[in-house]
Amino acid sequence: MDAPDDGLDSRDKPKVDDYMTRDVATVSPDDTVEDVAQRIADSDSHSGYPVCDGRTVDGFVSARDLLLAEDHEPIFKVMTEDIIVAHPDMKLTDAARVILRSGIQQLPVVDDAGNLVGIISNADVIRSQIERATPEKVGKLKETLENIHGVEATEDRRTVELNSLTPTQTKVYTDELEGRSYELENGLAEPLVVIDNAGELLLADGHHRVKAASRLGIEEMDAYVIVLDRRVELGMAETARKCDLERIEDIQEVDYAHHPLVETTERLQEE
Repeated sequence: MDAPDDGLDSRDKPKVDDYMTRDVATVSPDDTVEDVAQRIADSDSHSGYPVCDGRTVDGFVSARDLLLAEDHEPIFKVMTEDIIVAHPDMKLTDAARVILRSGIQQLPVVDDAGNLVGIISNADVIRSQIERATPEKVGKLKETLENIHGVEATEDRRTVELNSLTPTQTKVYTDELEGRSYELENGLAEPLVVIDNAGELLLADGHHRVKAASRLGIEEMDAYVIVLDRRVELGMAETARKCDLERIEDIQEVDYAHHPLVETTERLQEE
């Protein structure tokens, strides 16, 4: 039997597919520098284009790539070949991390066959944050738990010891830990969200924060705690057991470049 959904299922989170632009303007590898430079000059919204041979992405060309190139040169000689591309099923928050941390403005989106199906930009990421409703996390989770499991739940605010928490997320991103460390050192970190399931403290939200805190030698943190009136079988607890998550040290650190739904055109062409 599948574990019940406790309200934090990744399926509820926006994906690249939800916000990417599907009608993508592209250029051909055989187009000339002069042609593409003119297209960029005439456009109000494009500072570069994916370079495609058919539906396959060969690279990306930006205005910067054209600066010192001769007008007659073909684009395949000046384009950036090994570029980062994303998959439509990638979580939007992960795509945002790639875009913002790497300094790129547009991320081509390819399907399982390596064909271009869209493009996600920093503007799309900003749009998603403006459009998304932002209900109080704690209240929404409390209501979800009550509805799914038929329990009564109360909200509490307390300081929790990090070594008493059971993680429910298997990995965090190394680059994100830097920002969370800064917040902790300057007193800017948001409280954690914890579920008290008959004494078992499940970390529902704040895995990057606790991992960063552990790095800094912090032993306790402020938390919103949802207290259930009786013990229930929670899907996130089952996930923790299946993944052998018992303490903060069990959460793996990964770099965004190794995200399973991020590729580079060079690796795609090697497959």
